[in-house]
Amino acid sequence: MTGILYIVGTPIGNLGDLSPRALETLERVDFIAAEDTRVTLKLLNHFGIKKEMVSYFEHNKRERGEVITARILNGESCAIVTDAGMPAISDPGEDLVKLCHELGIKVEAVPGPTALATALALSGMESGRFTFEGFLSVSKKSRREHLEELENEKRTMIFYEAPHKLVNTLSDFYSHFGERKIALVREITKIHEEVINTTLSEAIDKYSEEKPKGEFVLILEGKKKEKQTLTLEDAVGMARKLVEDGMSINNAAKEIAASTPFKKGDIYKALL
Repeated sequence: MTGILYIVGTPIGNLGDLSPRALETLERVDFIAAEDTRVTLKLLNHFGIKKEMVSYFEHNKRERGEVITARILNGESCAIVTDAGMPAISDPGEDLVKLCHELGIKVEAVPGPTALATALALSGMESGRFTFEGFLSVSKKSRREHLEELENEKRTMIFYEAPHKLVNTLSDFYSHFGERKIALVREITKIHEEVINTTLSEAIDKYSEEKPKGEFVLILEGKKKEKQTLTLEDAVGMARKLVEDGMSINNAAKEIAASTPFKKGDIYKALL
């Protein structure tokens, strides 16, 4: 009988956020695939769990994926965890989940904290529509192309960034997007949790002077619609079209005045 792969969300800071179901799953599975076994060992030790672990990260995911799926196909159950948050979100776990689907292995989720959603909720930024962009590439070409694709993005954008890359990333944002509102969310659920609502230029100034600390989630404002400046000449042109369609000059001036900042009398005079 084929086993199951469990995608188990782990705390993003506060160990108290590990759910009872996640705890029960980690205790029950045959082995755990961990991004960093040292980090996961601290979590397991905290809850008194002793379990075999297999390292599974970006640079060994192909060979380890084959080993892990072979064991699951042989009847063992496995929980995949990342250092913090939900595996398979901007994470090599995505490849293992895909491989399991291809091999017909059942995959179940044991949801837990997710940094991007938690940070967005904390930020107070527009959340009706947003796009998650993960980490920017360290390749200058890929990074530039990524940002160029987003220059006209109207949705709120969410990025992950490490502290030592923060200033460069903020500067790149400013170069591509101009001045925008941004929320910098760091150390989520930890003692020094902080949300800084500011602008790109102010954020660059702040972190050019002080060293950024902790992992950051960046919530960046989308592009706003440019306000069109309506002139009296535009309003008269609109009214003239109504007159050409058979409306009286008086009614045309009245209707356009109701939907523009201009007075009926001014529009009326211009039409005569």
